[in-house]
Amino acid sequence: MARGIVWATAEDLARNRPAVLSLYRNILRTLNSGDLPLSLSARQLKKAEARAIFELGSEQVSLHNIADLMDAGYYTLSLLRKGQLSPHRIV
Repeated sequence: MARGIVWATAEDLARNRPAVLSLYRNILRTLNSGDLPLSLSARQLKKAEARAIFELGSEQVSLHNIADLMDAGYYTLSLLRKGQLSPHRIV
């Protein structure tokens, strides 16, 4: 992701595509697992939220924003795999 200085080039976007698709599939797969205490309608709602986030993220052209979104996605995936829906508040 270092070709374009600030803005992503077509080559940068093509290089990120497999990682983004893998992250998206893993998030959906984890939402389908029985480890999360969700009803069927809540699972469908969470999957719709994930789709909307990825659709909005697909419009990004800034390398920094893309990197931040990927980091947030991996963090969310790690929380979902632990059976958590959101991070705990740090007080």
